[in-house]
Amino acid sequence: MNKAEYDAMAAQLDSVNTCVNLDSGAAENSLKKPSTAVVLTCGADLKPEPVKWLWPGWLALGKFHLLAGAPGQGKTTIAIRMAATVTVGERWPDGTRSTKGNVLIWSGEDDYTDTLLPRLIAAGADKSRIFFVDGTRVGDVVRPFDPSSDTSTLRDAIEQIGTVRLIVIDPVSTAVAGDSHKNTEVRRGLQPLVDLASGINAALLGITHLSKGGQGSDPAQRVIGSIAFTAVARVVLVAAKVNSEDGEDRRILARGKSNIGPDNGGFEYHLAQVQALPGIEASRIEWGRAVQGTARELLTDPEGHDVRGEDKSAVDAAADFLRQVLADGLAPTKTVKENATDAGVSWASVRRAADKLGVIKTKGAGGAWYWKLAPIIRQDVQGAQHLSLEHVEHVEQLEQLELKNGGAAVLDIEDAEVF
Repeated sequence: MNKAEYDAMAAQLDSVNTCVNLDSGAAENSLKKPSTAVVLTCGADLKPEPVKWLWPGWLALGKFHLLAGAPGQGKTTIAIRMAATVTVGERWPDGTRSTKGNVLIWSGEDDYTDTLLPRLIAAGADKSRIFFVDGTRVGDVVRPFDPSSDTSTLRDAIEQIGTVRLIVIDPVSTAVAGDSHKNTEVRRGLQPLVDLASGINAALLGITHLSKGGQGSDPAQRVIGSIAFTAVARVVLVAAKVNSEDGEDRRILARGKSNIGPDNGGFEYHLAQVQALPGIEASRIEWGRAVQGTARELLTDPEGHDVRGEDKSAVDAAADFLRQVLADGLAPTKTVKENATDAGVSWASVRRAADKLGVIKTKGAGGAWYWKLAPIIRQDVQGAQHLSLEHVEHVEQLEQLELKNGGAAVLDIEDAEVF
């Protein structure tokens, strides 16, 4: 080998060695962890946008909502009524019209064919726009839907359906694989569904229960499970029974919390049994009038206790207020309520105090209701017995009652001192 051949071979070997070194460096760099950096967005680069509503003030597109209430208040039936409204683009109770769209329902409690579907039909829903989540198919096996791992698959199905505007989860606790009383596990379970609703611009509605009793001053604080349910929800709706001025039970749907709109006011509703199809009966929500006030003022729990859990002093103060307002006799309920507002006395406290005092409530000729303090008869004739107000329901009874003492002495109401 002459010198020229040797130099040529050496040059080739140097070239190969350089390539090997370069490849080794690239491989070493590829094994390094990617760099980490915090992503910041300047406010000047963002464009303010209004909240988009499915039902203005009540159901927001892309947001998570809770519908809470004690058993028997018709929570699922309310959600079904909302779903039906969306499928046909019907008007909401306040007169605004809903955007028409498809509805997704994931229920772990009620059967689709004998419970939910009849209720949807009774509510006037378009069945072709209702889709139930049955599970997730893996090969030939269908397993229960798991939001922690199946949300992306669900989104693919939703994109095939198109225009899903409402997602109902009943109960919302089924979305939490872990302990529904632990804050971190609830947030972890809800987040994939919250992100899904935001990504497809749909309102997400979870149904849950309220705890018994009035241990919280706010109905939203009585949601069963972790406080994270209420914290993550942008709007919390509460359904409960209340006592009307005429003593009859009625139901109200009220806003217990809202981070994006008004947090007061509500609507009366009635649970009606109707024939959805021949031989098939189902419950249906019939909306009533709008009502004003906060959830604490409007709602009482199924046992008749004020959800505020107000103390005895509040009721006693309301009782003193009623004695003053009704001191001159009969007064319209409307006047009593206006005076209570002016005096800063909650209407819930006034109702409790009225029950305590045995206030007589009568209906006038024009349909308006009137309140009157029941006469209290003091024992001013020797031997006469006290009159118990719990046995008196109407003024007419007071006028006909006679107080007897051992079957001998008789005291008419005209002879008694009334105060």
